[in-house]
Amino acid sequence: MSDTAAPLKETVGRYGVWNAGLRAEDPARRGEIAEAAAELEELGYGAAWLGSSSAPRQALPLLEATSTLTVGTSIQSIWQYEAEESAAAFHEVDAAHPGRFALGLGVSHAKLAEHYRRPYSALVAYLDALDAAKVPAERRVLAALGPKTLELSRDRAAGAIPYLVTPEHTARAREILGAEPLLAPEFKVVLEEDPERARAIARDFLAMYLTLPNYTNNFLRLGFTEDDVRGGGSDRLIDAVFAWGDEDRVRARIEEFRTAGADHVALQVVTGTGDHDELPREQWRRLAAVLS
Repeated sequence: MSDTAAPLKETVGRYGVWNAGLRAEDPARRGEIAEAAAELEELGYGAAWLGSSSAPRQALPLLEATSTLTVGTSIQSIWQYEAEESAAAFHEVDAAHPGRFALGLGVSHAKLAEHYRRPYSALVAYLDALDAAKVPAERRVLAALGPKTLELSRDRAAGAIPYLVTPEHTARAREILGAEPLLAPEFKVVLEEDPERARAIARDFLAMYLTLPNYTNNFLRLGFTEDDVRGGGSDRLIDAVFAWGDEDRVRARIEEFRTAGADHVALQVVTGTGDHDELPREQWRRLAAVLS
């Protein structure tokens, strides 16, 4: 890595985009992804986060199409790639685009990872191996929800990229991290003003996540109840983990994270189409206008 690379906290800007479609490797989509990345940069987003279990090589089309955009994995599962493989991929991408790639790591979920066991210890061992392979701590971030992993984000990484959280979680995370580490929560946005329609879109999207104990346990720690996490989520839960409504309401909800201590908010547009690999470029334009 370049010795002069700026810290992630300085390069990601206030807002970024989180999207699973940006990691697509179909050659037929490479041009579309490059165009989308260039437009995100022009719109003023500071970072693009490759959604789902992404890999460093998937950042290359975006990095090649832009000059300042930071691109990060969000979230590469430690069970999917050996640490040595991740390190080699990191060094390859960073050599081509110094200081512009962030390795976002997470422990995934028991339901999704065949070899899932002792996740915290496994993550520590993974970071040890990355250290041995000279992957700089300041170029990696952790998908931390609980206190122990947030402490690890503070001590062994550039900071934390919590997924599916609330401003209250952000405030608690900031207390644990302290002032300096990057805190970049993901936050879902439904650009729909009708409450019934907006909540239906959000509830359909959230249903799968509510089958994963790492998320539901975190909601319970935040004061939600068992009733809140049943049946696709209560209105209370939906309204906490999604921004929806008119421009003023959406802007205000996003700014709640900044007020709570977030340095950067990774915005995931949820459209209700059911296509998790879509690139909602029109909605990204609308959102950029809301935030300008």
